[in-house]
Amino acid sequence: MTRRINWPETAFYHASVPGTERDAVLSLGIEPNLRWRTFSDEIVDLARDLGIELVVTLGALLADVPHTRPAPVTGSASDTKLVEELGLAASRYEGPTGIVGVLHDSCRRAGIPSASLWAAVPHYASLAASPKAALALCERLAGLLGTEFELTDLQRASDAYEQQVSEAVASDEETDAYVRDLEARRDALGDQLDVPSGETLAAELARFLREHEARQQDEEEDSA
Repeated sequence: MTRRINWPETAFYHASVPGTERDAVLSLGIEPNLRWRTFSDEIVDLARDLGIELVVTLGALLADVPHTRPAPVTGSASDTKLVEELGLAASRYEGPTGIVGVLHDSCRRAGIPSASLWAAVPHYASLAASPKAALALCERLAGLLGTEFELTDLQRASDAYEQQVSEAVASDEETDAYVRDLEARRDALGDQLDVPSGETLAAELARFLREHEARQQDEEEDSA
């Protein structure tokens, strides 16, 4: 047997969107470690070459949501008109960002409309992949594209995920009580989703960075 190096890559796929006169281009990859500006500019250049009319990014965030309910989806867009058309929110976030934020900034500077969709994932089940979040994102994306996706397999995976997490939660009384409380809160909110805003997430990240820096300074002082 021989070993082979598998380099990380960002792959692009394309297909026609059923029931519409549009084509879709799907990009799958991982967040690059270096040269974010160059990476984003490359994607924007490709979008220009292909005549892309809308860039949509999909992601997930940890939140106080129960796994037994549909995953809430929030979103934001860079263009005011797009915000109204898609029923999203205008982004007012200022602070640390990741490659998604850099990419949307590149789209804005290039004059390409862009939107970002985020599904909320239960923080107590963060280590397991969430097909329920993927299902919610696909359903929301289908609405944006004006089409329907075949999601039967993803629905089955979502049902299995809910059952498996429920079995794990039931084995711990404290966690089970916490999830029941989340369910009650979610049912009481109805369509008003209790998902952290960009400002809240930014504040939490800033707090984490401050505490991390303080711990490092303490460790350096102790070792001195």
